[in-house]
Amino acid sequence: MRDRGLGREVTRDTTRRAVLASALAAGTAGLAASDAADLLDSFAPLSGETWDAADRSLPETVESPHGAASVSRDEFGVPRIEADEEPAAYFAVGYCQAFDRLFAMDLQRRAMRGRLSEVVGEATLDSDEFNVAMGFADAAEATWGVVAETRAGPLVEAFADGVNAAMRDLPLPLEFELIGYEPAPWTPVDSMLMEKQISWTLTGNFGELRRALVADRLGAERAATLFPRRYDHDETILDGTETRLSEAGASALRGADRASVRSPVDSLGSTDPVGPVLTDWLSGFESPTGVGSNSWVVSGEHTKSGTPIVAYDPHLSLQAPPLWYEQSVDTPERSVRGATFSGVPFVIAGANDRGAWSFTNLGADVLDCYRYEIDDAGDRYRYDGEWRPFETDEREAIPVAGGEDRELRVRRTVHGPLIEREGRTVGVAWTGHTATRTTAAIEAYGRSEGIDDLLEATRDFDLPTQNLVYADADGRTLYFATGRLPIRRIDGEVVAGDRIFDGSAGEGEWEGFEPFGESSWDGFVPFAEKPHAIDPDTLSTANQRPIDDPVHYVGVHYAAPYRGARIADRLDDAVGGDDADDPGSGTGATDPDFHRALQSDVRDGRAPEFVPELVAAVRAGADPDPALVDAANALDEWEYRMRRDSRAALLFARYLPKFRERVFDPAFSDADLGEAYYPSDWTLARLPDDDPLFDGRSRADLAVEALRDALDETDEAGWEAYGDYNTTRAMDHPLGGEAPFLNYEELPADGSSATVKNYRVESAVGSSWRMVVRPGTDATAVLPGGNSGDYFSEHYDDQLRRWLDNDQRPMPLGAGGGPTVRFEPTEESR
Repeated sequence: MRDRGLGREVTRDTTRRAVLASALAAGTAGLAASDAADLLDSFAPLSGETWDAADRSLPETVESPHGAASVSRDEFGVPRIEADEEPAAYFAVGYCQAFDRLFAMDLQRRAMRGRLSEVVGEATLDSDEFNVAMGFADAAEATWGVVAETRAGPLVEAFADGVNAAMRDLPLPLEFELIGYEPAPWTPVDSMLMEKQISWTLTGNFGELRRALVADRLGAERAATLFPRRYDHDETILDGTETRLSEAGASALRGADRASVRSPVDSLGSTDPVGPVLTDWLSGFESPTGVGSNSWVVSGEHTKSGTPIVAYDPHLSLQAPPLWYEQSVDTPERSVRGATFSGVPFVIAGANDRGAWSFTNLGADVLDCYRYEIDDAGDRYRYDGEWRPFETDEREAIPVAGGEDRELRVRRTVHGPLIEREGRTVGVAWTGHTATRTTAAIEAYGRSEGIDDLLEATRDFDLPTQNLVYADADGRTLYFATGRLPIRRIDGEVVAGDRIFDGSAGEGEWEGFEPFGESSWDGFVPFAEKPHAIDPDTLSTANQRPIDDPVHYVGVHYAAPYRGARIADRLDDAVGGDDADDPGSGTGATDPDFHRALQSDVRDGRAPEFVPELVAAVRAGADPDPALVDAANALDEWEYRMRRDSRAALLFARYLPKFRERVFDPAFSDADLGEAYYPSDWTLARLPDDDPLFDGRSRADLAVEALRDALDETDEAGWEAYGDYNTTRAMDHPLGGEAPFLNYEELPADGSSATVKNYRVESAVGSSWRMVVRPGTDATAVLPGGNSGDYFSEHYDDQLRRWLDNDQRPMPLGAGGGPTVRFEPTEESR
């Protein structure tokens, strides 16, 4: 019996099996504890077959058409696969992932194929319509056509065979019985679809549509002030002095007119919007708010062991089970450990016996939007001086459980999909719409033996655009911006991509880009000219802009530098002198404990920008409320740490959105722009007192009113400390509204959107995996929940409390103890 109480030593007299029994006894009515209870109509009646899910276990032996392998599991359920042949190993990987995460895998591919409504009903029709219109499945087909011919191809096929073997051999997970359907066989294209999903989550951005709408409603000048393309700070990833991979490209550019090859990032572009209905609808399918990550590397010059250290925590959606899945694979070609996504065969972020690698979001602009002149019948669009039929124009049916099928018109132009909503259209070009080779690159990372191998593999890393941070056992370190970066032109002049282009006039086209085919990438930034650094001494990334003076336009979707500045400051203090948070620690040499502690840092860089003015405003009041004075005193004594036991952290967390609303709401409401269009906290902190947004109102008065709003809210909710509000309640299961017992327990958490230890309860985004690695030696990691997606497994949530405290456990190389499963070759494979 495991304690699932709220931080207390509580012994419950129910097991998970008993919880399910109670649900069975109550029927579906006992599960209707959700605003989305209408989805229960699509749930199948719970039956005795549900008990099969409670007894799922791996067999002692499995027949494998790809050869012998063995699987052991560590104390946290992480599979450690060992085989003499690579296909045999990845057959076992597929089998293990299906055992642990089959429902998550199926749900993800259904979402990307636009087939959720087939099992859920009308509630997911919007999502299905978007995904079908975007053509993600066709892009995955094109990608598999390329990947199948690489070394990764046969391994992806073996993985799919392993998934399907597990479907045949084992009872289905509980969720399939709850909904009442069986998954279709897994295919290699489904794994490519997972690559597209990951890439879309990290790069899907319709910012130019929102920017155009804001400029139209507020005026171009106000839009430029409130939404600057470049924040005024010095906390870039690179300082411009790093060693470049090749001087050839830079030399050629120095001999040319740089203005002709570099983008005018301060240009406004088009301010003619495509319409608020279409803009808002598309914005609902972008990357989740706050998606980002932290990573850093310190060379052996600044470690106690003399070996570099890589630290990583990606900030992605938090849910039950986690997005990431941990595995270890040991063959004669590789010994690799780390995290991948369900449905992806290869370790994405992790380490082998020679190196360690990690990725944070670059914020690059790899999606463009186009307007077209379309004829009255909607059958042709104008392009290159003539009317032409759409490259694709067909009707696709979207099945709907319990309702009528929805028919969607799918149209595509030379640039990509044409998206329509209530009579308004916009064309979309996204680098993920073509065949990409990222799967082959990731496979090669796992067997790389040093920096040269890693760089060669990175040439094939087409999407997503990421900040790659790497170190190896030879002491080499690396930073490289991955992914294809488009170069846009209008009338021969290079321009930025943060605008809406005239597609009929051929503006902003990407030379060598073939949507839903295979691209030559001719009109994209050359590999050697992307931001990078070879053998940096100390380098950190936190989604801030990579460099102040890039040779080529990269993008404008960068994070404010709160996390980046904090990480860089603490690293600088540690390697060059005393750490301000730990006086006397400045030995110049760090160890893994230091880096795990830095991952746990909860100082919010926004607080020193907002709290002093708030405290001063309260104390300057003519007749201040005692409750306000008490709150101001607590904030004044606060050290700006977002700790779960802090009252001041709670006050700040609830004050800031109230202040944001007080300042922005009048003007934005008048412009019919909602909260999603508000400027950033970085901009809010720097608004002068005479900014038109205040419209004669006092900034100080608004601050006091916002604090009063926050006090009213916390009193009404009964919150006394930050952890009363900032809990894990947001980390729910996809079916958790209808079956709440699938959710994780609610526990208090540290961190905010602006802290290194990242957690955003409002958006269920945060540190989705943490690891600290000394290449070639030891590594530690932790998941936000557990490695198993099986509710009945002891590994369903056995890392949740460890994750909250960043209590990482070893992530060893090589195979583990005695095998729990043996994969035995069939006669055909002998």
